[in-house]
Amino acid sequence: MKLQGDKPIITMNIKTYSRLFTLIQVIIFSSLFAQEGEHPKPNPLKIGAEAPDFKLPGVDGKEYTLSDFSEKEALVIIFSCNHCPTAQAYEDRIIQLTEDYKGKSVQVVVISPNAPNAVALGELGYSDLGDSFKDMQTRAKEKNYNFPYLYDGETQEASLKYGPIATPHAFLFNKERKLSYVGRLDGSEKPGSANAEDLRSAINAVLANKKVSNPITKTFGCSVKWAWKNEWKKKLDENWAQQEVTLNEISPEGIKQLIKNDTDKLRLINVWATWCGPCVMEFPEFVDIHRMYMERDFEFISISADKPEKKEKVLAKLERMEAATQNYLFSLEDKYQLIEAIDENWQGALPYTILVEPGGKILYSQQGTINPYEIKKKIVESKYIGRYY
Repeated sequence: MKLQGDKPIITMNIKTYSRLFTLIQVIIFSSLFAQEGEHPKPNPLKIGAEAPDFKLPGVDGKEYTLSDFSEKEALVIIFSCNHCPTAQAYEDRIIQLTEDYKGKSVQVVVISPNAPNAVALGELGYSDLGDSFKDMQTRAKEKNYNFPYLYDGETQEASLKYGPIATPHAFLFNKERKLSYVGRLDGSEKPGSANAEDLRSAINAVLANKKVSNPITKTFGCSVKWAWKNEWKKKLDENWAQQEVTLNEISPEGIKQLIKNDTDKLRLINVWATWCGPCVMEFPEFVDIHRMYMERDFEFISISADKPEKKEKVLAKLERMEAATQNYLFSLEDKYQLIEAIDENWQGALPYTILVEPGGKILYSQQGTINPYEIKKKIVESKYIGRYY
């Protein structure tokens, strides 16, 4: 230690600094592992275990407990969710299963175990919806669910008791509410390739008061998003916030090339300006959409209609919105050249958004603010993206 005046100055060589840095890392990681160890470790119920009680809200506005299904000979509880591609692949099978057994004293219940704040945007690349209760209501209405769809994302108390590993994960209970089967619905994820044969076989055995021949199977799907996993989401958000934001000028000819879209990617293009209130208000939605689908065959491009001399202002705005996307500023003063280059059907009002398929076909166009869900639905249902693996 040295003194500079009356102030101590600490000096150290590279080796000492390296040791100190390593020590700090050890302390940090030890703390993280200690915290991880404090979390409950979910384990699936064992065969023969009693069904744990629960009290959960359904998307229909009702509250459900285990006793609400006491009259049924068999109770099927499936832990599933909105966003998981595997879960989506099984939606129609669960609906059909419910329909086929509705007159046979079988109750099917689906519980979403995921904590919405633990689901990163990048994990939504196969979906148009997240796992919030509101999103669950939207999905249930769209798919016309014929079973109770319950939300456990707030406390995850019921899910911790049952111990689902992935979505979907099925638990079958007999009349005495003893676990008779746990695992997959069937062994083929692709829609139309199977019909929940494993689960159906187990249900039939329970209804016939027989022992299930294969009571435990492995399940495949997205891991359950326990609330403590939001640390991973925070790290991803921090990483995105640190990515470089760039802005390049683009000519009318350059824009025409963008519209031609000679790539193999679905291309979402938004024309906006810093002085356009609705543009700025909705722009974060595009950043989210970019983060959702960026690992798929998709790209988002923004084109600013600000004057060329406002480049620094435009870039500053993009940086505040963490828009590490493909960003362009129209290089000319003449905005009518911009309009004609983008789309002859565009009347010139901002914002303007188009979704362009490879080859230049415009799949969607919107003059004025977008409906984010409508855009996501268009993207995920495109043949270039899709909901399934």
